[in-house]
Amino acid sequence: MQKRKLGKSNLEVSAIGLGCMGMSFSYGPPKDKKEMTDLLHTAVDRGITFFDTAEVYGPFLNEELLGEALTPYRGKVAIATKFGFDLSGNDNRPGAAGLNSRPEHIKQAVEGSLKRLKVDAIDLLYQHRVDPNVPIEDVAGTVKELIQAGKVKHFGLSEAGVKTIRRAHAVQPLTALQSEYSLWWRKPEQEVIPTLEELGIGFVPYSPLGKGFLTGKIDENAKFDSSDFRSTLPRFTPEALKANQALIKLLG
Repeated sequence: MQKRKLGKSNLEVSAIGLGCMGMSFSYGPPKDKKEMTDLLHTAVDRGITFFDTAEVYGPFLNEELLGEALTPYRGKVAIATKFGFDLSGNDNRPGAAGLNSRPEHIKQAVEGSLKRLKVDAIDLLYQHRVDPNVPIEDVAGTVKELIQAGKVKHFGLSEAGVKTIRRAHAVQPLTALQSEYSLWWRKPEQEVIPTLEELGIGFVPYSPLGKGFLTGKIDENAKFDSSDFRSTLPRFTPEALKANQALIKLLG
């Protein structure tokens, strides 16, 4: 497995990472814990050293899964997790209460993630989504404090625009920017990727296989149950799936 250093940082990870959300969240019901543990172990055996999770996945279940499964590989793998959703309130749907990147919430989220992941420091901490109610400078400043305290090693953003990237980077240098990027979503090429190259920030694409569509295993007759978030996405309506089969044929 090839390795990459994210941007100008010293964080070296496998060129291919494993996004773990679907093991516990969003792609149907949570999967069997033993099967997912075996999958994670197999990934490490095959050279994967970069794993992605978030407190909202479950919520909390995905971090707990990784914390247990990857304990034997401490020091050999890097785990990225995320904060930024309000997980309080009576609505059990993860993130239903909206965004929350207030400094006190970030610190609380980090303490929870450290316990669930069973680590002393988070390798890479992303803001999951930009919170319009909290200046990004306050977010970056809070993460900077957590880095100085030894609880976080690297800072990243997810789905942030170039102005936000620049403002955050000026307070606490960013190691990585995460964004959806694939053959059917190439918008980051317009402004985001050039900005990252300029500033020396790593780029971590998610859904490189188009949430499964680009595998060619999803046709126009595919049905998604209510526990699968693709059931709510315009790109996964029968009409869109039918129209986009042309892309699959081109790739084939």
